[in-house]
Amino acid sequence: MSHDDEDSFLPVQNVGFALSKAGNLLTGELEAALASAGASVSASHVGALLLLARDMAHTPVALSRLLGVDSGSVTRTVDRLERGGYVRRDRSSADRRVVNLTLTDAGQHVARQVGAIVPAVLNRRLENFTSLEFATFSNLLRKLLDE
Repeated sequence: MSHDDEDSFLPVQNVGFALSKAGNLLTGELEAALASAGASVSASHVGALLLLARDMAHTPVALSRLLGVDSGSVTRTVDRLERGGYVRRDRSSADRRVVNLTLTDAGQHVARQVGAIVPAVLNRRLENFTSLEFATFSNLLRKLLDE
């Protein structure tokens, strides 16, 4: 089913535009909350930190897949986190091609800090949703993401 066509397409009324704008608003609010809390990472690091902290990813390939970004983006993120002392890279002893990622003590600390900030930011943005609206919205996003 087609929802937009060239003649009726208005960017400000398009779902893609709305999703992009929502992402931008959340990123801005998250950046402000991180800065206010004195967190030493940016919003672009949050996903990687939380996935590593929750043992949902252990390699750059897994981060790339779960975050939906290319390997170059993950490499840049991991580079920044490594320079900040939050992540350590180690070659797998079983397969030298595989790079394993581990949070350092500092990385675990900042991940706990970020883990408290992110829900607060999301809850503020979603506070006007009813439980049903939130469940519907979550289901629709999963469907959009093919999950």
